[in-house]
Amino acid sequence: MTKVLVVDDQQLLRRGLRMLLSTVDGIEVVGEAGDGEEALAVIPRLLPDVVVTDARMPRMDGPSLVAACRDRHPLLPVLVLTTFDEPDVVRGSLGAGAAGFLLKDVSPERLAEGIWAAERGELVIDPRVARVALGGAAPSAGAEDPLALLTRTERAVAERVARGMTNPEIAADLVVAEGTVKNHLTSLLRKLDQPNRTALALLLHEAFVGSRS
Repeated sequence: MTKVLVVDDQQLLRRGLRMLLSTVDGIEVVGEAGDGEEALAVIPRLLPDVVVTDARMPRMDGPSLVAACRDRHPLLPVLVLTTFDEPDVVRGSLGAGAAGFLLKDVSPERLAEGIWAAERGELVIDPRVARVALGGAAPSAGAEDPLALLTRTERAVAERVARGMTNPEIAADLVVAEGTVKNHLTSLLRKLDQPNRTALALLLHEAFVGSRS
């Protein structure tokens, strides 16, 4: 059973999310919080497996909660619910290490899948969010395409990161050591000028997946 903490400043929306998730087998909403500060106060007691938070809230918003959880509860994934017109929030949460982003009109099934993926350590990205956050375009082909700088092996790793695969899964798929995957990820972060794996995965998802949808 996956335990979820729902965070939103609007009580009606919190209750709506609770009711939405109550229809899904394998997920239990263990509590609600009205903002990031309240969430941080109840996390040690409720011990959720995943936090699902609204992006914009008073006192402490979604990106700030993501950053605080990274510092205090580094293994706790935070999934951010956003809208089309919040690219700044997406980028802020991304830089702070969010587990992913889904739009607020997400279906119960997709939300449940996102929660379970976040719990497994995978990146959760709605392609529509990715397009907005990246300005609606994937890197163009040609000499100025940063992906053109990648070696064949780096590109193979990049494609699997874009699909949300973990390091062990990538290593098994490519039949290489996990340490080799980590080395290639370090090179990808440097070549593509990304601050962390989450930012890298969002960029690669749009480049390899979003451009085909």
